[in-house]
Amino acid sequence: MWLKAIIVLLLAAILLSLFSGAFFLRNASSGGRLFTALSVRISLTVLLVLLVAWGLWSGQLQWGAPWLH
Repeated sequence: MWLKAIIVLLLAAILLSLFSGAFFLRNASSGGRLFTALSVRISLTVLLVLLVAWGLWSGQLQWGAPWLH
């Protein structure tokens, strides 16, 4: 159950980083912050993919699509 909570928190952090990057994009003088927001978003996405893969491999997450059964 904790794995699903961490996945939801990572998704929220990715969205927060996305919107902060959009805010920095409007401000022309914050190129470094834009790069930092992009780096954080990529790192969080890689971590999210690794957690989902680990959850599927360990059996903590399962496919729920009805056409797969």
